[in-house]
Amino acid sequence: MTTVAGDPSARPLLDRVRQYLPPDKLPLIEQAFAFAAEKHTGQLRLTGDPYIVHPLDAAMTVADLQLDSAAVAAALLHDVQEDCGVSNDEIKRRFGAEVAKLVDGATKLDKIAWLAPDQRPGDQNIQAENLRKMFLAMAEDIRVVIIKLADRLHNMRTLDAKPPDKRRRTAQETLEIYAPLANRLGIWQIKWELEDLAFRHLHPERYKQIAKMVASKRTARERYIAQVERILQEDLTKHGIKAEVKGRAKHIYSIAQKIEKYASEQKSFEQIYDLLAVRVVVDTVGDCYNALGVIHGLWHPIPGQFDDYIASPKESLYQSLHTTVMAIGARPLEIQIRTLEMHQLAEYGVAAHWRYKETGDGRRDIRYEERLSWLRQLLEWQREMSAAEEFVESVKTDIFHDQVFVYTPKGEIKEMPIGATPIDFAYRVHTELGHRCVGAKVSGKLVPLNYQLQNGDIVEILVGKSGRGPSRDWLNQNLGYIKTGHSREKIRQWFKRQERQENIERGREIVDKELRRINLTLNECEDDLLRVFKYESLDDFLAALGYGGISSAAIPMRLAPLIHRDEEPELPAYEGPAPRVTTQSVQVLGTGDLLTQIARCCNPVPGDSIIGYVTRSRGVTVHRDDCYNVLHEEEKDRLVDVEWGRTGATYPVAVHIEAWDRVGLLRDVSTIVSEDKVNMLGVRTEHGDRTTSVYLTLETTGIAQLTRLMAKLESVRGVITVNRQLDGTRRAGGSF
Repeated sequence: MTTVAGDPSARPLLDRVRQYLPPDKLPLIEQAFAFAAEKHTGQLRLTGDPYIVHPLDAAMTVADLQLDSAAVAAALLHDVQEDCGVSNDEIKRRFGAEVAKLVDGATKLDKIAWLAPDQRPGDQNIQAENLRKMFLAMAEDIRVVIIKLADRLHNMRTLDAKPPDKRRRTAQETLEIYAPLANRLGIWQIKWELEDLAFRHLHPERYKQIAKMVASKRTARERYIAQVERILQEDLTKHGIKAEVKGRAKHIYSIAQKIEKYASEQKSFEQIYDLLAVRVVVDTVGDCYNALGVIHGLWHPIPGQFDDYIASPKESLYQSLHTTVMAIGARPLEIQIRTLEMHQLAEYGVAAHWRYKETGDGRRDIRYEERLSWLRQLLEWQREMSAAEEFVESVKTDIFHDQVFVYTPKGEIKEMPIGATPIDFAYRVHTELGHRCVGAKVSGKLVPLNYQLQNGDIVEILVGKSGRGPSRDWLNQNLGYIKTGHSREKIRQWFKRQERQENIERGREIVDKELRRINLTLNECEDDLLRVFKYESLDDFLAALGYGGISSAAIPMRLAPLIHRDEEPELPAYEGPAPRVTTQSVQVLGTGDLLTQIARCCNPVPGDSIIGYVTRSRGVTVHRDDCYNVLHEEEKDRLVDVEWGRTGATYPVAVHIEAWDRVGLLRDVSTIVSEDKVNMLGVRTEHGDRTTSVYLTLETTGIAQLTRLMAKLESVRGVITVNRQLDGTRRAGGSF
């Protein structure tokens, strides 16, 4: 058997565990390494390295989190059961029942196939049952999942050795499941590295671009941070506050998210103020608030950029004061203030519990049960949910999401996902309160039911006496009444208990309305609906739509790429200039960069099925693939495959609104369009005896935004129908 003394590769791990474990715990780790090294002898990674490098790296990550000796040993052994044929009984005999249980749990998680070979990343059905298994494993022993995170981290570090398609799938899985999981467990150092590595493989060019922008200003940034550290350290010392001040930069993935957010506000990279941050670590909670006073006395705080996570900790029990100030040179700077204990909890997350397990100081269970209260809540919800897909929806909205803190009228704190509404709040308090909700007050003022709750809001739910139950409109995602999967499932359950025939009739009304928006009828696309939504009979589909099992917003989204019609009615056409888009917005397959532009005859938007036409002098014109001009083009060899790429451009779309004529109709329509931040290129009205037709030309980013806007327009008083005009498809020679 290989000895640790004879293999210098194990020395860094042993040096690390000696820093926090008592000497009598080291032999278990030494024996586990020796056993793993022997069993993996002759095995190589795709990188060409000896296989033992992988479990050793995973064990090092576990040791960095200062987990107990059993967890470190299990990390070393986590592949011997699957890859070397070692039975769990042998592991139990050699290393004890606790290590064997952890290895077995990690082995079972390794067998989870999050995405099937032919599944698109993001599809929920395959992920659903596996998420259940993951959370059940966490409930049994959280160390199993931490070992799995350490295993995934090393796999991501060496992902370049895999083929491109497998790299993308693994990276997508990491970004959707493992990075949010690390964040929810509060393990910051794993979370940010998983995000950056996944982003590098999913969007390599974007990653390089941001990395280059960050690197170009590195020297100036470091000089600026050093100056801030010195001034702040001196001022805190002058006020008698002992503190450690350290600057840090945001990570690549975090910066990418900031850039996307600020791009919508027409801000450049240079204007993003929270790329730099300074952390101040002090001795006591009182010192945190005293340091805050010193900082605000030194530099002016930016209004609305302060969060007190000490008084109101996050669900993971993360605590800090966050403030953003106008620092040296009028540059905004984010500052975090926390105690040393808060800092350790922020870095190690739930793993911090295990730091005390073997030190004998009696603090083993400090805050541990509180940290996993969200997990117990999740497991309770999953028992109530009838479909696995609904469980995934709940996980991603209610658990893997940033939070806001709101209060009941009695002062109890409720933590809700960002974007949550009063209806979500009502269902979080009690199911019956949600069912009976008819209105809401926030801080004493009436608010609409789709109001998005903010930190510090005091929420009072107004209830009706009739017991009529929830509104079906609450399930329409485009109207924004609910955010959480928990609320959505409770509402679905309520409607599912109603009469089946009533649900079928309501479902028929919904599908007819949604299909009218894209100029289709149920008779035309019944087979397509049943195929894409996987229902055997129309009544089953309509019943599911009626009780909310299917989102109405999904109908135009799922049908848009599938439905082809040879002839469209001739409607007023948009005559403005064709929007010119970059090759980032539309990708011409099988070629290099080509000039592309949107065809004015059919005005496709992202979400439509498209095809390209190679012009003689203007590059490639992009059409809907059911465009009249495409279907009747004689030179078929000039048609090329194209697909939507990374969008950012806007596209003109014609919309027809039919409504009862009244004073203020056009004003109300314009208000809805403006509130959705959609540009109106043109408007025309035609008046009948009692009705009015309003023709709008709107600039949208794609079919998702268009569908959401049409749903809101349909809610305007007096509006009868809202339909998209597929204009000009019969005009020969439109963009050719």
